[in-house]
Amino acid sequence: MHLGTFVPYMALLTDLHSRIHRSLRISIVDKCDLRCTYCMPEDQQFLKRDALMTREEIRTLAKLFVEKYGINKIRLTGGEPLMRPDVVDIVRDMAALPVKLGLTTNAMRLHLFLDDLIGSGLKSLNISLDTFDAERFRTLSRREGHDRVLANIEQAIDRGLHVKLNMVVMRGVNDDELLRFVELTRERNVHVRFIEFMPFAGNKWGRDRVYTYAEMLGRISSMYTIEKLDDDPHSTARSYRVVERIGGDSMSWKGTFAVISTVTEPFCGSCDRLRLTAEGKMRNCLFARQETDLLSAMRKGEDVSPMIEANVLAKHKMLGGLPKFNPDKQEEVLDGLSGRPMVAIGG
Repeated sequence: MHLGTFVPYMALLTDLHSRIHRSLRISIVDKCDLRCTYCMPEDQQFLKRDALMTREEIRTLAKLFVEKYGINKIRLTGGEPLMRPDVVDIVRDMAALPVKLGLTTNAMRLHLFLDDLIGSGLKSLNISLDTFDAERFRTLSRREGHDRVLANIEQAIDRGLHVKLNMVVMRGVNDDELLRFVELTRERNVHVRFIEFMPFAGNKWGRDRVYTYAEMLGRISSMYTIEKLDDDPHSTARSYRVVERIGGDSMSWKGTFAVISTVTEPFCGSCDRLRLTAEGKMRNCLFARQETDLLSAMRKGEDVSPMIEANVLAKHKMLGGLPKFNPDKQEEVLDGLSGRPMVAIGG
């Protein structure tokens, strides 16, 4: 029987604020080959292998979310998912489901997997890149690899993948490269996304280090003519394109750029995202302080459906129950954070 025949009977995951959830981000490993300062504390400890979801457990949970609850978008994350030996098999499993599939990576190891990932059905990559400067890359990531990452990004674009470049913009750190990233979209079909610096455990966040959505847009529009693009109703990003005047004609650049403004202008009202950590714990928000341990229950043979539904119903209206990220409440924000750093949640 075709999966589509089940659609009318799906129990859509709707929270108490009338948000229907269709997107699932699955972390498949918590380890990473970089140590980016905004993502990972210096003393981060990683999970043992038997604590991670197996390929079969990932597939089982993904199928449940898709077939029973109508999830139609899955993104595989980490840590760095390409550090997992069976990543290609997991991609193949997810590509067999009726979902829009993506994978987030830092691109350090992408050259080792690119052919197999494409062959397994992957069409979309989110790649983290915060600087074009090799020394700055070393400082931010605490590792070498700048040239390899840039080469792998070019290769992914050349192979026709839909590539989004994610830049975390930090005041006084890399905000001076904003326009250079926009320039990438002139001749390349690449989609740059500027992300406001967000607070997570151990990343030394401060509201004064946030280079805001308004500041980004002001700086870009002071140099270029830009047009607003239509966004998906559940998009986390506000998208734009540069329009260049040549003589009497207008020409749009090939790529686009967007801003993810979690700190200054949260988009919680249209959020449709859920998350699974690498050890199978469900989170209904990036900033959630409570989790639901689906994997332990599943390994005991229990039905996890009621746990999934209860997790969604417990979702806060905004930011996992945190106050809005403003300078007057910075101490309250930091005290209220989940104990998980970003690397342990999944990007």
